[in-house]
Amino acid sequence: MKLRADQLEKRLRQGLAPIYLLSGDEPLQQGEAADAIRTAAKQAGYKYREVFDIGTGFDWNTVLEEIDSPSLFADRRIFDLRLEAGSPGREGAKALLTIAESPPNDAIVLIVAGKLAAGAQKTRWFQAIDRQGVVIQVWPLQGRQLLQWLQRRLRIKGIHTDPAGVQMLATRVEGNLLAAAQEIEKLYVLQGSGTVDARTIVEVVTDSARFDVFDLVDNALQGHLVSADRMLSRIRAEGVAPAIVLWALTREIRILEQIAFGKGNGTSLDTAMRQTNVWEKRKPLIARAIKRLSLTEISRLLLQCARTDRIIKGLSHGDPWMALLRVSEGLAGVRDQGSGIRKT
Repeated sequence: MKLRADQLEKRLRQGLAPIYLLSGDEPLQQGEAADAIRTAAKQAGYKYREVFDIGTGFDWNTVLEEIDSPSLFADRRIFDLRLEAGSPGREGAKALLTIAESPPNDAIVLIVAGKLAAGAQKTRWFQAIDRQGVVIQVWPLQGRQLLQWLQRRLRIKGIHTDPAGVQMLATRVEGNLLAAAQEIEKLYVLQGSGTVDARTIVEVVTDSARFDVFDLVDNALQGHLVSADRMLSRIRAEGVAPAIVLWALTREIRILEQIAFGKGNGTSLDTAMRQTNVWEKRKPLIARAIKRLSLTEISRLLLQCARTDRIIKGLSHGDPWMALLRVSEGLAGVRDQGSGIRKT
């Protein structure tokens, strides 16, 4: 069954398919579709998950053997197959055909691939998956499709605007859905739910100070403590809301936590970054921070973000900007906030 990404949620409410294929070159839609399937499966009792990173020379027999073998704890399972190439190759095609024609009774197979090679839809393995399960191909959105996607995303956050506001947002993000999701999240942080007009969107989305906020995050990720401190002072002087600074820091720290957790469970760094939709040009920044910060330190930073959020909202005593300074310094590599010892 072929579906669009926006049709998946309704289909999941009707029940789970034994096999899913997600392909394409638009990372946000693909990543969110995969997350939705995993969440639905977990809620349905599929507690055990095994991930296979499939590249050149991969032995497909390991997948077939694992699927055929019974679960040690009698748990229903999710087999998460990540195809690096646009084609599974000859052996992979045979394995996928076998799986699709005789899907396991106690498991769900989720296949996440890039843009499939030309002619893939005519292959036996693709057609078998289409018959037995769900196929979703995601593509960059343009024109009316992009406008509809933005409207849905805004509604999820409880934000209502007129067509001019949606069009302005579409022009700003130029089809980049990851950037669009960030801008809508920022709009929600600053304005909350409710109705906003195009002028407000212009003021928020095109605010040039956002570059300073992202520069702050980048400097902290690189461990450039002095530059990060100087950037935070500049942001404060420009009158940027503390909430938007915290949003940018928290978002990056959450990504680091997911990557560090995956790496701790045996996932390669590159795969972990791909799973969290890290842009190619940002991978060196993330890799440098992961090398410097442990999972425990990253988790502590998230707790600091939670405390800072309470201070900003007036629920706890403290200076919001000093709290933001501690978070940014921690991200840059301060090992012990009290002693002043820094990690380089």
